[in-house]
Order: sequence, then C-alpha cells, then structure tokens
Amino acid sequence: MGTRISEGSAEELVTPVILSGGSGSRLWPLSQAMHPKQFLPLAGELTMIQETALRVAGSRFAPPLVICNEEHRFLVAAQLRAKAIRPAEIILEPVGRNTAPAACIAALKLLEAGGSPLILVMPSNHVITAPNRFLKAVGEASDAALTGALVTFGIMPDRTETGYGYIKAGAAVERFIEKPDRNTAEAYLTDGSYLWDSGIFLFSAAYLAELDRTNPAMVEACRQALSGAERDLTFCRLAADAFAASPSDSIDYAVMEKAARAAVLPVGMGWNDVGAWSALWDIGDKDSNGNVVQGDVVLHDARNVYVWSDDHPVAGLENIVVIATDDAILLTVHTRAQDVKHVVERLKADGRTEHSLHTTVHRSGGTYRGVDLGNRFQVKRIVVNPGERLFLQMHHRRAEHWIVVEGTVLVTHDEEQLYVYENQSVYIPLGTVRRLENPGRVPLHLIEVQSGGYLGEDDIVRFEDAYGRVAPRACAGMTPTALDHVH
Repeated sequence: MGTRISEGSAEELVTPVILSGGSGSRLWPLSQAMHPKQFLPLAGELTMIQETALRVAGSRFAPPLVICNEEHRFLVAAQLRAKAIRPAEIILEPVGRNTAPAACIAALKLLEAGGSPLILVMPSNHVITAPNRFLKAVGEASDAALTGALVTFGIMPDRTETGYGYIKAGAAVERFIEKPDRNTAEAYLTDGSYLWDSGIFLFSAAYLAELDRTNPAMVEACRQALSGAERDLTFCRLAADAFAASPSDSIDYAVMEKAARAAVLPVGMGWNDVGAWSALWDIGDKDSNGNVVQGDVVLHDARNVYVWSDDHPVAGLENIVVIATDDAILLTVHTRAQDVKHVVERLKADGRTEHSLHTTVHRSGGTYRGVDLGNRFQVKRIVVNPGERLFLQMHHRRAEHWIVVEGTVLVTHDEEQLYVYENQSVYIPLGTVRRLENPGRVPLHLIEVQSGGYLGEDDIVRFEDAYGRVAPRACAGMTPTALDHVH
C-alpha cells in the first residue's frame, strides 16, 4: 500500500476526502442551492469539483471518497464520470452537519474497509493555482500526520481580507477565528502570526481518537449513521435519523482547537475559496484596463469590472460586478460583493425560488430548460448526454411533441422503437408508454412541446427506473467501481 508522497520519503497512500456541501450563496445568481459553485466552471474550463479531484489523482493517492448533499448525488457522479474519475465511494448526507461529522464518517468508513491511514480532507469549491506546491505541502505534512499529528494548511495572507477565516499560529495552532471585520483583518495582517484558514486537513485515525475525547456523541451518531446506511444505486446513503442526531460543528472547533497535537503548515499555493464575485475578479485574466469578462460582453471605457453573461450582451462601467443569467441580474461593487448572501436570504424569506433553482435544471442524464409556459402548453429544451436513457413512463393528461435539433434519439413508443434524426420530429399521444434514449456519441438536443389540460410534474407513471434502482440494501464496504452502473 505504500507509495511515494514526496521526494526523499516513502509514505503511506493518502485517501482524499472531498467535501461537497454548501450552497455558495455569495455567488448568486450563478450558484444556487440545487446547483452550487462546486459544479460550475468558475475559474477555468473544468468545474471546481473536477479540478479538486484531478488535483489528487495519480499514484500518490487512493481513489477519492466524496461526501455530498443527497440532492447533488447525480451531479457529483456525472461530473466525476465526465473526467474518468472513479471515486471509492460517494456518501450521501441527509442533512448538513458541518465538516467534523463528515470527516468522522470518512475516517470510520476507511477504517472499516481497511483503507490507508492518511486522510486528506478538502473542500470541493476552492481554487489552487499552484498545485505542485500543494502536493509538496501534503508530502511535508505526511510524516507528522503518520505519528498522530492533526495538520491543517494555513495560507500566508497577502492582503486585508474579511471573507476568510483565520488561524492564530504560534508553536502550534492556538485558535481559529471566523471572518473578522476590516479593522481586525488589518490588525491580523500587520501582526504576521495569523494565516488564512484553508479548510484542508491531513490526519490519521488519531482524528477519531481526538473527536471521541472531545465529542463522543458525535462519533457515536456517525457510527450509527454508517452502520444503518443503505445502498442507493451506487451511492451510500447514511441513516437519516442517526446522522441528524449528530452535533453540528467544524473540524476547527470540534477537534483542532482542543487537540494536543494540532499543527499548522503555512503554504503559498495560490489558494482562493472563491467566496464572492470579487474573488473571481482577483484571480481572473485581466485585460489592459483590469477587466475580467466571460460571455457576450461589450465594454466601453470600462475599468476594473467583472462581467459574466449567460445569453445577453452586457456593457460594464467601472469598479463593478455584473452577473447576468437568463432569470436574474446582479449588480454590485467589488467592496460589497460579500453582501450578495443577504439578497439570497431575502429571496428565501419572500418564498421565491430564484435562490435555489435555475431555469436550466441538471439531472443525471442531462439537462432541461423551461422556454415558454402557457395555459395549455409548455415548451422545454432538453439535452440528453451520450449513452443516457430516460425513464420509461406515461402521462395521462398531456401529449408531447419531440423535435430533434441536434443528434439522434431512439424513441420507445408503446411496443415499437424508432430512430428520429436531426430536423425530424415525433408525436407522443397522451396515454402512450414512451422513453427517449441517446444512442450516439454527442449530446442530443431536442425541443419538447407539451400540450394538454394539465401540465404538472405529478402527471407521470414510471414503469422502469432507467438507473436500475433496487430495494435499499446494507452499504457495506467500499465500492471501487462506484460509477460503473449509472447509465
């Protein structure tokens, strides 16, 4: 099981534990509860969770263990599969309980399966622009972690920052501080003994021993949640009641501040937690006037702007952030970018849905987007990924027309099957058992026109689960081929 971790030292294999939680509310309207920032290509061509997983690919590391919100399970699976990343397991949290219980679940799972003694806990939604320095730091920390130290990676600050947590570092970790106000952050920068808190940790089973000492109720709840876990498709679904009974706390406060052997390793690795739109301006490729743009953007005499546009031409001015999606527009200045979360809180309080759902909805087999909705009709644009097939189902109160605009669709139509090609269409009368499938190697794009007296999503009868759901069973052991059976 041993493998080289850093030059000159042979270490045990490290298992990455990728935490995929949170809603990324400060990056609204692009990041929303059902499609948060880790699933977006915010800092490059790959999504943030893909970047995170690929950062720890190769012989130094075991396959990653991913812990995510159960609502995001198909997004996680699809995005990892798209980059040929084969996780050891995808564990589903029924409720969020912060990072300490998640790390506890991971440690228990790895010990149960006889996995590697070193665990690297990482958020899935951070940017690291110098990955080689990150890997070097992991190698440097591994010796200490193998002897029982709990290591966190502190980021050397280069500016006053109120959007990050801080670590007070002396000979060891002294304390963790939540996001400070500007005056306090300035004092920390001047002091020189404070580091930004990266939220990345490296430790062995010593973490469980420390957590059992400081919070035995959390460890017991996690044991019960794991022992009662069930297999759902290729996912491991934790027992809901047991996990909900766990106290909610971060690794910082539950363990690191109380551990006898907590250590911090200062690292300069181009880290950024992308906690606000201003952060993307900070790390973006700027033109000669300091502008960072993505999408259909027109600039005239603009300086220091960040503009993101999905579909609409957008013009920028100076020192502002403009985010234009098909269902919302955000305008703010760089210095107020952190306040976007208050807008999201207002949307929630008002009972609106813009904080949680895009007009484009992501599912395991592709996406659909609402285009138009009338009294007796609805129009959707559907994209089905290569090799995917959807449910075999029937509607009692609506008919459907499918118009293929790109690719080929294999349509199951009652007892018949037929291929429908680009620029062709097929009519599905109400009461017809039907399914569509993309047999090709390119995404299938089609327009669906629904018509009838009732268009609700509950008018559906499913005859077969295209993803092979079976009765839940015990979630025992690791699953090296966790994505093999998700079609």
